Amino acid sequence: MNVSELWRYPVKTMAGERLTRVAVTSLGLEGDRVIHVEDARGHIVTSRTHPRFLGHTGTMTAQGEVLVDGRPWESDAVAADVAAIAGPEATLERYEGPERFDVLPLLVATDGAIAAFGHDGRRLRPNIVIGGVEGLAERTWPGACLRIGTVLIGVQDLRGRCIMTSFDPDTQVQDKSITKGIYERFEGTLALNCFVIEPGTIAVGDAVTLVRGRNCADAHALAE
Repeated sequence: MNVSELWRYPVKTMAGERLTRVAVTSLGLEGDRVIHVEDARGHIVTSRTHPRFLGHTGTMTAQGEVLVDGRPWESDAVAADVAAIAGPEATLERYEGPERFDVLPLLVATDGAIAAFGHDGRRLRPNIVIGGVEGLAERTWPGACLRIGTVLIGVQDLRGRCIMTSFDPDTQVQDKSITKGIYERFEGTLALNCFVIEPGTIAVGDAVTLVRGRNCADAHALAE
């Protein structure tokens, strides 16, 4: 198995950027989901209710500056786009605490499960896509670990999928049958909620090893 794709989403709920190499910290990929949209009450706004955000792309420069469609995230032009989608009082905010993730800091998908899904894997919004995986083997991985070079990742459980999977990542056209199909064919779950046990750096092409046994179980216990 190997790392076939890496994805980072500097702005939560917008389209992300495909990477070739990235640092992995205790809170997932460096720079992932560090900006989010808030409404006037301080509630986080996502593409579940405002899918037009998927038509904008968040990226991060080598210096750590977050851009939206190539513009600084704090610019007036970006603020106007956010307000046009989520209302005049909606703003972009920066927050780097662990609560910025819906579940866990990493979402790992496999090429076998994406092939079984039968749709664009971007609908699943993975951070890491692992290639060379047969069919739905990922469904047996919870409780195991993934070794990628010096990085060790714990696999907690399968990710429950939401309505965001129904939106085309390019056109934002909705097809609810896709989300319905996940519930009918995969019990509502697809891809894996994961956490970082040992940080480091990973790159596309790196070998991936599935680790089970006492050492992995101990690592899971320490992370709880």
